Amino acid sequence: MVDWTHIPGLAPYPETLAAMEAHVAAMNEGRAGEAIWLLEHPPLYTAGTSARAADLVDPHRFPVYPVGRGGQYTYHGPGQRVIYCMLDVKARGGDVRCFVRDLERWVIDTLAEFNVRGEIREGRVGVWVSRPDRPGPDGRPTEDKIAAIGIKLRRWVSFHGISINVEPDLSHFDGIVPCGIRDHGVTSLVDLGLPVTMADLDAALMSTFERAFRRSCAAQDVA
Repeated sequence: MVDWTHIPGLAPYPETLAAMEAHVAAMNEGRAGEAIWLLEHPPLYTAGTSARAADLVDPHRFPVYPVGRGGQYTYHGPGQRVIYCMLDVKARGGDVRCFVRDLERWVIDTLAEFNVRGEIREGRVGVWVSRPDRPGPDGRPTEDKIAAIGIKLRRWVSFHGISINVEPDLSHFDGIVPCGIRDHGVTSLVDLGLPVTMADLDAALMSTFERAFRRSCAAQDVA
């Protein structure tokens, strides 16, 4: 059983990261079970292990925290649902690639609850949506990022996780090149014209979780 926890208010980043590390250690020692934390942070930037200095456009805008997860620079702030996933990857098949695919499928299934088609793009991390309302110079729809995924494993236990934009201040992303991708924008559920609340998203996340993680990689490849 996965223990779901809603953390109220704006969770301070260093303390939350320390608590997550402690929970992962407890899982590795057999003293705790799988957990998912749903929360929001105050405005901040995080730098993953592949972060490039040139992608921190405004280093003085918000606090910057180096973290051990994969990926580059990301933004967290009010109106963005952060989902920290402390899950036993070995018990869930022991295939890291498949596990990341499961996380992507979970986000896509959650967005589908609001009739939003989330998609994966080769060479671009995260989940993307097509914007026919915002055509590019060639007349084709542009694509904006709506969710980021970045995890780390410690003895087969995952931590860090996912962020989904519900109604953040999208201008806050201007201080970085999100995930090192320069030619695409970011969006949110409310930016797409959907009056979705954080509670709505949480309900969708919880209702789609088991379905997304039941599928095998082979089944996802066929779908």
